[in-house]
Amino acid sequence: MATDEPPSLHTGFQEAESKRQSLESLPATSPTYASELNEVLSQYASLVNQIHSLALFSPNEAVEDIATSSLPYLLVNHTIAELVQRTPFSGPRHRRVVLRSARDSYERFLSLADDYGFVSGPYAKLLERYRDDEERFAVVPSGADMTAKREAKIAGFKAEKGLREKLALLKRNPGYVHRDEELVREVYLVDVQWRIHKAFEGLDSLNRELDMLKMAPEGGGIEDGGVRPDKVEEFDPTLRLDQPLRKGLNTGGPLLSQQGKPLQPFTLVGGRTDLAKGVFRPGHNLPTMSIDEYLEEEKRRGGILEGGTDPPKKVVDEDDMDAVDREMYKAREWDDYKDENRRGTGNTLNMG
Repeated sequence: MATDEPPSLHTGFQEAESKRQSLESLPATSPTYASELNEVLSQYASLVNQIHSLALFSPNEAVEDIATSSLPYLLVNHTIAELVQRTPFSGPRHRRVVLRSARDSYERFLSLADDYGFVSGPYAKLLERYRDDEERFAVVPSGADMTAKREAKIAGFKAEKGLREKLALLKRNPGYVHRDEELVREVYLVDVQWRIHKAFEGLDSLNRELDMLKMAPEGGGIEDGGVRPDKVEEFDPTLRLDQPLRKGLNTGGPLLSQQGKPLQPFTLVGGRTDLAKGVFRPGHNLPTMSIDEYLEEEKRRGGILEGGTDPPKKVVDEDDMDAVDREMYKAREWDDYKDENRRGTGNTLNMG
């Protein structure tokens, strides 16, 4: 029986790149974003297996030994790292798993690039610092003074701009358009340098995010180390960074103090249907209660006055002459008071 042969490495790479480019134009809030991202990551994972089985790269080789057509495959792990960092997450624990997976891919890319001598100059120093302390690594060391930080940032900006402009200039060259092998090889080599620069930026970024996640409340339900990024759709989409705060809403206590200070955290939303929207929005908190729920809770604890803020007028029994006389004298005294005291008397807040 005839069987379909697996696609060649070149074909698989082109398909993965095409889908990755399509994903770039898809908003992260799209309902299909997570599934399409998982599909792209799966394709790149297959490419990694093919590259390994073909022994395409060897630590015993030099850059000159790599075929020009094989140079783009040096970047596969870097691409995976960037894609993994964009994986939708359901809470701090899951996000830490995602970031660790991205770190692994960045490390594999840098290790391979270093084996071939691509990591040189200031990037070699960055790699050395990273290996000395992975979790505290930053492109600009945190202990540097303000002048050193400013100079390092300017140097990084210039290096990034130079690589980006050089790459764009080479790609506009007619020789590259017509696939001149020498020029194509130069473009690939500059692209490797560009990705090395971006890899250290990526490691810096994920370390800063991991520091922030240490202060975030746990999202619950997802254990560290037991989740793969491609399983994101199996998680409860209502679990987000502020999810534990929902527990405080069931204690029965007041939401606000007598002075108006919040006693329990909450977020107002337009309605419960909003919970289903934007589940995978990066950097946004999921609403913890609706306006209707908030108003109901305030009404229950007596925080809402029915019928407006003015007290109801007292109804006097016309048959009770004593009550009628008391109300009449009160009205006269109030009229006399208003005649003798000009409106605004005693209000010194706006004087001077």
